[in-house]
Amino acid sequence: MALPPTRLQVPKWAFYQGEVRPYLDAKFHIASEAVVRGLNVFEGLKGFWQPDGSFGLLALPRHWKRMRQSAKLLHIPFEMSLEEWIDANHAIVEALYEPERNMWIRATLYVTEGHWGENTVSDLVLTAFHYPKGAPQPIHTGVSTWQRATDQTVPYRIKTSTNYQVARLAKIEGRERGYPEMLLLNQHGRLSESIGSAVLVVRDGTILTPPYWEGAIESITVDILEALAQDLGIPFQRRPIDRTELIIADEMAVTGTMNDIIPIASLDGMAFGPQSVLKRLSDRYFAACEGRAPHPAADLSIRPRVVRKD
Repeated sequence: MALPPTRLQVPKWAFYQGEVRPYLDAKFHIASEAVVRGLNVFEGLKGFWQPDGSFGLLALPRHWKRMRQSAKLLHIPFEMSLEEWIDANHAIVEALYEPERNMWIRATLYVTEGHWGENTVSDLVLTAFHYPKGAPQPIHTGVSTWQRATDQTVPYRIKTSTNYQVARLAKIEGRERGYPEMLLLNQHGRLSESIGSAVLVVRDGTILTPPYWEGAIESITVDILEALAQDLGIPFQRRPIDRTELIIADEMAVTGTMNDIIPIASLDGMAFGPQSVLKRLSDRYFAACEGRAPHPAADLSIRPRVVRKD
């Protein structure tokens, strides 16, 4: 099975210390809280080429707002304005883009100075990786034996790397079973999310997804898809989903900024039928993101194509 495209790429540039700088020069001290405690919050953002040759970054204000929320919950200073955030993300894309591939940006706010919450200093680091155009192929997956943490232990509302330790364990477990993704249940035995994405389940023509209090990330992509589904006349509900509902579902997919909408072909060896409902939604999503049929829910920050000087 091929590795995700971000794993094999070493970009020439990254954004840190307030500007675009050489990627390989980005370093942290071994005693920094970014290294010692893995203290950071992050966002994943997606950029799409538009029909006129411009480039659009999806939902930049919402990602900025969610990063501010995560930083507040972990007491990490993040004073960057929305305008500075938008400029920074476009700057790294313009330094690295390739005409035939979309891009995925990892925006990480690291704690570079301070000790146990005192005198905390942070730095925003943006790395960007090329990503193939078009819808991803279906995958096979299973239910992990690992459990999503609760809001009282490692709050799932904080998008931080330390919150993904259980995802790493589930990823290792899935690899041993031949699955690139795994589904995580919460402390009540109900669906939470996948390793790094939200989950969509279709039953009798209705799209279901767990609400936030079930341990699901506050997904920006799910918000966009819900609005698109409403325009398509597809019922969309956020409600708890029992494990047995996963077995008898008609369709299933994982969804998020990096994954877009990846259909699930089978769960623990049990195959699903045709993805007719989710295929309609996926087609509409890409049409909106790629500028072929714009929609206000898929808000794009557009910059004209810039000729890069290496």
